[in-house]
Amino acid sequence: MKLSVSGRAAAAAVVAATTLLATGSLAGAAPATPAVAAAPDLPVANVKAHLSQLQSIATANGGNRAHGRTGYRASLDYVKAKLDAAGFTTTVQQFTSSGRTGYNLIADWPGGDTTRVVMAGSHLDSVTAGPGINDNGSGSAAVLETALAVSRAGLQPTRHLRFAWWGAEELGMVGSRYYVNNLSSANRSRISAYLNFDMIGSPNPGYFVYDDDPTIEQTFKTYFSGLGVPTEIETEGDGRSDHAPFKNVGIPVGGLFSGADYVKTSAQAAKWGGTAGQPFDRCYHSSCDTTANLNDTALDRNADALAYAVWTLSS
Repeated sequence: MKLSVSGRAAAAAVVAATTLLATGSLAGAAPATPAVAAAPDLPVANVKAHLSQLQSIATANGGNRAHGRTGYRASLDYVKAKLDAAGFTTTVQQFTSSGRTGYNLIADWPGGDTTRVVMAGSHLDSVTAGPGINDNGSGSAAVLETALAVSRAGLQPTRHLRFAWWGAEELGMVGSRYYVNNLSSANRSRISAYLNFDMIGSPNPGYFVYDDDPTIEQTFKTYFSGLGVPTEIETEGDGRSDHAPFKNVGIPVGGLFSGADYVKTSAQAAKWGGTAGQPFDRCYHSSCDTTANLNDTALDRNADALAYAVWTLSS
């Protein structure tokens, strides 16, 4: 994230039984149907396997996966190979920033109404200081595993599904801004929702939901309510991740966040556990942002919420 320094089955049953009342702010939104019960419980082991691969890539490439470095391109190639094998149509979009070549990866799932596109994305680059496993391997791995779950399920959504992995977010959302700026006005109007996932496995986690679009926000809140997990509105990274370029052109956006270098309060520790008076992620933008810098429960819950939102909003 580009920031200023500063009982599964029971839960699923509750979620499936909850009726989401659409506010109409999501383009073409309609009330959710019971079909969302088909949203999968993503195996957290699968998400962590992707993170292990990203860690190995960073280790083999100077300790990072930053823009313009070999570790970034290797990360993109890993994700692309998984998607290609799963039946996605992938596109690599090239751009230049700070004198180095950057890349976005876009993956489209065949079918669905292409005039109503639901996108889920995350930035794939790290800072140069470390491997970036929470920031933002966590979001990238969860988006990848959700896409692979779409393939495994043979999902036939009403809306068209598109997934994205952005380059050079750490330089100021360069890749996502490039993508949005190069969309025609007609193609912008076809995106009915963009969901962003930037840091979702913080070791001292909070459960933060973007409050930009009411329908998307409520979708995530419905999921977490089914788990009995309270949420708060996301403010730490507001406007400082890849949803911002989409929001700035009027595309409905939402997303999840587990916290960066802000300090967890006593009230937050009381409802979420963890340690008050300590950052949500003490390894934010540091060399210690490795596979040891994750909370498995937060990663699991947020990944499942991601999949739930994709199934719900595309139905």
